[in-house]
Amino acid sequence: MTDMQCAVDAQAKLAECPRWDERTQTLYFVDIDSFILYAYNTKTKKLTSREFDEEIGCFSLVENGGFIAAFRSGVFTFEHINADLKPYWLATYDQRTTRFNDGRCDAKGRFLAGTMYSPKDAFNGALHQFSGGKENLIDQAAWTSNGLAFSPDNTIMYYSDTPNHVVYQFDYDLENGTASNKRVFIQFPHGNGRPDGAAVDSDGNYWSALYQGQRVVKISPQGEILEEYPVPATYPTMVAFGGPEMTTLFVSTCRGAQTDEELKQFPQAGGIFALETNVKGQIEPRFAG
Repeated sequence: MTDMQCAVDAQAKLAECPRWDERTQTLYFVDIDSFILYAYNTKTKKLTSREFDEEIGCFSLVENGGFIAAFRSGVFTFEHINADLKPYWLATYDQRTTRFNDGRCDAKGRFLAGTMYSPKDAFNGALHQFSGGKENLIDQAAWTSNGLAFSPDNTIMYYSDTPNHVVYQFDYDLENGTASNKRVFIQFPHGNGRPDGAAVDSDGNYWSALYQGQRVVKISPQGEILEEYPVPATYPTMVAFGGPEMTTLFVSTCRGAQTDEELKQFPQAGGIFALETNVKGQIEPRFAG
């Protein structure tokens, strides 16, 4: 393995949700605090973007083209990066305290997205599921929803609560889209990084970006930390596998939280970093509608 290198020096306030499009070899990601969706074509090295009127927390590609995305005000679809937004589900929570954060699709093409509760004094963050024009509540017991990922056989769902330093496992029924038997997968000690966004490789290992931990950790399906990889930024936010062979680990990072001293040490914080690994990631499922 090589050291982590900056792939896109985006200078984002809060880069999140890196997502690989294997059809076009494009890396998408968002800057939540700047309301921007980015598209980086790895073949042409061209970076394009679209700015919205509110925070875009996460998104997935749609099977027949376009995007489904979770914003502060709800979930919307759009046919291409500059297309008009079409409402799919409008928020029923208090938008002054709550917005969408992390999410992705399951293998049946349902879109799952979790919210964060900004006061962080109650477990009001929730995990929602969207499919067939309907919304279902999967879980409501987090401060900040993060780390959503699925095992290769789709029987396990992972879901983290970042401020509480915990990652959970659920049994996941893919046919019915239901989650049950919630239990602690790994509890991180306070003061050395918090589990943020994540991805699962084809071997079933869970890769978690440790916010304020300056590293990514690879965790076995049994909850054992197997390896740790330093990141040239204090605040890694999420990981995604991509590249021609699906062996490149992309890591998004936060710039807005860096102190002046940290920015001197990590001038490319807010960028997307890349690490060549010896494992393959999973192709990202697309929204079925």
